[in-house]
Order: sequence, then C-alpha cells, then structure tokens
Amino acid sequence: MELKIYNTLTRTKEVFQPMNAPHVRMYVCGPTVYDFLHVGNFRGPVVFNMIRNYLELLGYKVTFALNFTDIDDKIIKRANEMGVTANELSEKYIAEYKKDFQILGLRAHDLNPKVTEHLPAINEMISTLVDNGTAYVVDGDVWYSIEKFKEYGKLSGRNPEELMAGARVEVEEKKRNPMDFALWKAAKPGEPSWDSPWGQGRPGWHIECSAMNKAIFGEQIDIHGGGTDLMFPHHENEIAQTEGCTHKTFSKYWIHWQMLNFSGQKMSKSVGNILSMRQFAEKYHPEIYKFMILSIHYRSVADFNEEVIHRAISSLAKVYSALSVADLFLRPSSVALTDSRASESDKLNAAMQVYWDKVMSSLSDDFNMSEVLAIVYEIVKTFNQSVKRGLKENPAVIEKCVQLKLFFQRLHQLTSLFGEDANTFLKFLDDKLIQIYQIDVSVVQSLVEERKKARAEKNFALSDQLRDRLNQMKIAISDTSDGMHWEVMK
Repeated sequence: MELKIYNTLTRTKEVFQPMNAPHVRMYVCGPTVYDFLHVGNFRGPVVFNMIRNYLELLGYKVTFALNFTDIDDKIIKRANEMGVTANELSEKYIAEYKKDFQILGLRAHDLNPKVTEHLPAINEMISTLVDNGTAYVVDGDVWYSIEKFKEYGKLSGRNPEELMAGARVEVEEKKRNPMDFALWKAAKPGEPSWDSPWGQGRPGWHIECSAMNKAIFGEQIDIHGGGTDLMFPHHENEIAQTEGCTHKTFSKYWIHWQMLNFSGQKMSKSVGNILSMRQFAEKYHPEIYKFMILSIHYRSVADFNEEVIHRAISSLAKVYSALSVADLFLRPSSVALTDSRASESDKLNAAMQVYWDKVMSSLSDDFNMSEVLAIVYEIVKTFNQSVKRGLKENPAVIEKCVQLKLFFQRLHQLTSLFGEDANTFLKFLDDKLIQIYQIDVSVVQSLVEERKKARAEKNFALSDQLRDRLNQMKIAISDTSDGMHWEVMK
C-alpha cells in the first residue's frame, strides 16, 4: 500500500519513502514538564500513536522518540514558587504525564530523552556551530546567526528580512541581528546551571531537540512531528541548527497537527479555558477523548466543547451497542472468539476484508481517520440491520458477531480505540446519555414494568403504546428470550 503524507516542508502530499527502509526514525516534540498536561497537549500523542501503529502494520520498523523538556524558564519559575528544585518539579510531572499516557491506553514510546541527560551532546553541537562560524559568543551567551543559514524560513514560509523588519531588540541583548536566537544562556542567580566551554549556564530551548535527535538517531531522521504552534520558531530553528551543523537534510518529512479550540477560542491560561487531561478523564472517559481527537483530521482545527463531547458519546454508544450485542451472541453457551472454530476463522471474511481494505486505503491518504470512522458507522449500521437482541442464535448470526469483533480488535490495535469491555462501557455511555437527554430513569423503569405486565396479559395494543412512549423519551426496547431490555437510543 502506497502511503502519502502531507509534508509541511514541501506543502504537498508525498509518497512516504524512508531513508533506510524498512527502518523509520521518528521524533516528536514532547512537553515542557512543569504542570499537568492539558487536553491540547495530548492530540499529538494520540495521533502519532496511530501513525506509528499504521507504519508498523505496513511492515516498517519504527523507532519512536518523544522528548521531555526538563530545563526551561517556566520550570525554573514554578519550582521557585513551590520551593523545590527544577529537577524535583520536572520529575514529578514526567511521572504524571506517563500516568496520563497509561490512562489513555497508548503504547509507550521507544525513547523518552530528557534535556538534562544530553548536556554533552548539546555542548558538542553548539561547539561545532561556533567553530564553523554559524554561531557566536557574547559574554557567556552563544547566539545562532540566521544570516549564516541561507534557507532560514523554508519550513514556516516566513521571510527573514520581513521578520527582522518587525522585530524588536531589547537593550540588554547583544545580538548581531534581532532574529538571532540563543543556543546557550549564561548563568543567572537563582537558576540551575551546567558547565560549558563558554562558562556556567544552560541551553536554549531550540538546541535541545536538535542535539537529542543527533545523539539518538544520527544526522538525519525520517519524520519529525509537532503542533503547528511549534513550526515557528522552534522547528525552523531546529532545522537551522542541525543543518548548519551537518549540512544535510535534517528531517525528510514534517508532520504538524493543528490546535484545539474551546468554544471557538484557542485554549490558553489567559482565557481561563485550560482543562487538564486528568480532569477530562475523570469527568468523562479517556475513550471519549481519543474518539474526539481521531474523528477530526489531524491537520484540521478541532473544536472542543460540550456539544462535541456529547456527539462523541452518542457515536461511541452506537459502536459499543453493536459490540455489546455481538458479545451477547458470543457467550460461552454459544461460541467465543477463543474457541477452535473462531481460531480457524481468525481472518476477516470477504465482506469484512473489503471494509478493512478501505480502512487501510483511507489511512494511506495522510492518515485520514475521519474517513475510517465513516467506514465504522457503515459497518455498525449493516450489522444492526441483521443482528438484534432476541434474535435466535444460528451459525450465520454467530459468524457475523465473530467478524464484527475481529474487525474492531484489529482497529483497536491500530488506534487504541474500541478496546473497552462492551457491556460495561455501554452502561457508562448510557448513563452519560441519560444525563444529556435529562431522562427520568424512574419513569422509564415504571413504564417498562407496565409494559411487561401488558405483554404478560397479552394486551399488545397497550404494549405498543408504552413502547411508543418510551421511544419518544429516546428509550429503545428489545424483547428477548432473557426478558425485556431497554437502552438509550443510539
């Protein structure tokens, strides 16, 4: 399958051809760890979890690194406010990030490099840039001279001359050019510092990722990822630093995900609409978050509000309702996926294979997960038309249930979605929908009991009336051999 990726560097979709196939070197800019990470910070990890899985499904051997920035102004400021060291603060929130990662059910990265573990590599890269004249030293600070890199601006499309015309230079800065940026900052009182050829100090933000990449992967990588907010200046400066040092293309493909908007506003502390991943997971569910993120193409701005959350809950309920029905027919009394019959049928049948091929085809077009979910809805609709609660068990029905489960098992391995216990999670989603639709459960139960009595008395006219009343309340009724079953309409 030919994979096409939108490359920010060229602004076109390109056929993916790694430099040393089947090996793929992939680096994604991770968080600055000084607080709990908000929901916007996890869009990239959820998307790149799927991207890594898909690449492996295509046969590539992926090495995936996501870094932790544990030296930064924000970390130092917060640590001083809390009366702890910068290292204590960053280690605390690295642990919290990893906990959020586990809550989301994402695969661990192969590598999580930290800045503090790569000071020698950082000093080595800066020294190379100073020695070749691309960087210069002023009073213990080291600056990168963008005039020395003729392709500066090629990623973001920004013109250096226009940037310089609009730049403001602070009086205390001793840069040759207002757009030059710091590679090394001389030590200041009350801040952590490390040894360097230019005196005590700490690295600038941009050099960190360049040096960690070079230390881990060498001079070149296949894929570099990050949010669109990092495109300039961070990623632009990464290119300038790395290519100014190696004189080779740094990353062949650049993948940028778009931001989250809260009710049409960009998420920010000044607006007061910051919501941590931990808060969201506790209030709703990590499955709901992953579904919301993957239902919108990663290059599109994603709205994040109550209405979108409610739509995600409703959509997930439709899927899990079908999976719950499939589980009903795959009880040990009938057949299970672990039975010998199922193990012989561990491959998708022809009909489901067609759907799976569509999934693979959609993802080959710049990881189009929104199209994949449209396929999911089609599968669920088709399943619901032929398999319902109360239907008599027969081999054809069992096979359809087996195939549905197999399809979603594959999709779970790819996306980390649809892996919850169907009945338990459906009950959770139904409870959420009951809140959303403001359904009075006591009234529902009373009508259900009344309908049971009507059916027992063979008063089918009243039974039908009661069913219609329940339907109007968004309650669906199923009459099965195990009794009457009700759930919120999907």
